[in-house]
Amino acid sequence: MNADSPLVLGEFRRSLDDRFRLSIPAELVDHFADKQCILAKERPGALSLWQADTWKDRLDSSVNLVQAKIQAGRLSGRIGDVQRLGRLLSTRHKEVQLANKSRLLIPEGFREFLGVDAGGEVLLVGAAICVEIWRPDAWLAYLSDSMPEFGQLLNELSD
Repeated sequence: MNADSPLVLGEFRRSLDDRFRLSIPAELVDHFADKQCILAKERPGALSLWQADTWKDRLDSSVNLVQAKIQAGRLSGRIGDVQRLGRLLSTRHKEVQLANKSRLLIPEGFREFLGVDAGGEVLLVGAAICVEIWRPDAWLAYLSDSMPEFGQLLNELSD
């Protein structure tokens, strides 16, 4: 997370077109201007769009630590967990391009995870350091669970 970057905020309702393309609003697309992007599976019904360098920095440090532990033999009793991590890493994210600087094609495999048909509605939500794409019912469920903790979270992070 770059300390100089403003928080990415806002909530926007959009529809996927018949080819699973999504128009990113100008208020959010500025965050990705002329940058490579990563689309990531975050939670069922939600995808995240990241600046590639931010995503790579975030992921590489963790993966490098896991690799060092494997090489040192510190995870030899956790082969199943290492394989599970590998499977999730293999399918979790994909590099994507924004066509015309504002249109995102949701790739196969990510469409199913999002759970929205062509022509269906999604919500684009600024999540401070990335943009999330939510299936509306999943977003409502997330808000219902998380909103009561908003004040406490704000206080903890701003303290």
